[in-house]
Amino acid sequence: MDDEDIRHRFAKNVRRLRRANDISQDAFADMVGVHRTYVSDIERVKRNPSITVVDQFAKALGVTPGSLLD
Repeated sequence: MDDEDIRHRFAKNVRRLRRANDISQDAFADMVGVHRTYVSDIERVKRNPSITVVDQFAKALGVTPGSLLD
């Protein structure tokens, strides 16, 4: 498993769950406490999220951090 694969899985899962919950990037960014462009960059695999960010995103989406990486 290389870094690019896990970043793509994370991005795909965040986008899927955010959309399934009908949450805009702006609203999600507010929930998590980051800028909207950060959420956009994560979903476009332009940034490497820290483990803290993975945890924050998971809590906001109501899932475990591991489920965002699967």
